[in-house]
Amino acid sequence: MRTGSWRPSWAAPGTQRPCMRRGRAPEAMAAAARALGGCGRPALRAGWGWGWGGRRRLWAPSGGSAAAVASPPAGSSSGSGALSPFDRRLKRKQKNWAAVQAEPAKCDYLREEVGRRRPAARGGPGRPPGQGRRQDSGQGVRHHQETVEKLIQVDIAENALKNAVQSEIPMVSVVADEEYLPFKEDTFDLVVSSLSLHWVNDLPRAFREIHQVLKPDGVFIGAMFGGDTLYELRCSLQLAELEREGGFSPHVSPFTAVSDLGHLLSRAGFNTLTVDTDEIQVNYPGLFEIMEDLQGMGESNCCWNRKPLLHRETMLAAAAIYQEMYGNSDGSVPATFQIYYMIGWKFHESQAKPAQRGSATVSFGDLAKIDGLLSRGKK
Repeated sequence: MRTGSWRPSWAAPGTQRPCMRRGRAPEAMAAAARALGGCGRPALRAGWGWGWGGRRRLWAPSGGSAAAVASPPAGSSSGSGALSPFDRRLKRKQKNWAAVQAEPAKCDYLREEVGRRRPAARGGPGRPPGQGRRQDSGQGVRHHQETVEKLIQVDIAENALKNAVQSEIPMVSVVADEEYLPFKEDTFDLVVSSLSLHWVNDLPRAFREIHQVLKPDGVFIGAMFGGDTLYELRCSLQLAELEREGGFSPHVSPFTAVSDLGHLLSRAGFNTLTVDTDEIQVNYPGLFEIMEDLQGMGESNCCWNRKPLLHRETMLAAAAIYQEMYGNSDGSVPATFQIYYMIGWKFHESQAKPAQRGSATVSFGDLAKIDGLLSRGKK
């Protein structure tokens, strides 16, 4: 487990991915079996729940919290089902627990990095946003202070809002669900979501809610985890469970495919869309340090179909497989986080519009001749 002031190290940009990315690894499983042969079977409760995800929902803050509180609409359900893969009440408890730990900021390194890399929308088709803002508790305030006059922070966990980054911008905290935003239509110039939307049960509805609260010419800037996030952890746990227990359960939450994001944003009413993908690789001493930090981030698994416990020898086997399949030469292991960045604008008459079809005066076929034209022009 983590000791002292250990912090994960960032992999160098462009680092080659470890080989054996997916699929079976008989030699790794054999090595784990040899190392763990004869182990007993004491069980470890997995209330920690290994998995990956974000934040969301709404409940009243405890005590004298200054956060405003919103309630879900009548008829909304938090029960399990095909359309509700996540237990939102459990996610709130996980995030509140993480926020009251002794040093919660130690696990904010990933959100800080995503906030630093997140694209700005200053070069968009309309006026620069500057009057209002809503943010899903994601360490992004400091990166847009020069264009924000008032900040409204939204999260499902009241303790997470208490730990929000302080700034000179006037701030209001609201405990609410992204799927049921308690704001009037055409309220904000800018909505920012940082590593929050991957726990939403109804992502199309969340995008529609965001579009509704934006003013015309308002912009939505978002970042969420993608499908390749923690693929090393997923594969290692699956192989360990297959080898030790004869089957496996999902321990890493499902993610949205990047090919679906543009369609979902367009269907919600956004235009002038930009969707990009990035990968952040972090090196850890071992699998257990990854799990510990995921728990400290409030990112433990909250799927309804999650397994209630993980056996001790299964976890040890997973750690051995992880090291064998993906380990670095210095003994550390990498964890990959895939990030989807997105920008979408709400329509306004002042925005630039595409030219009419057939109005082009230059053919793409002429691009091959441009070097010759430029050289003749210089002469």
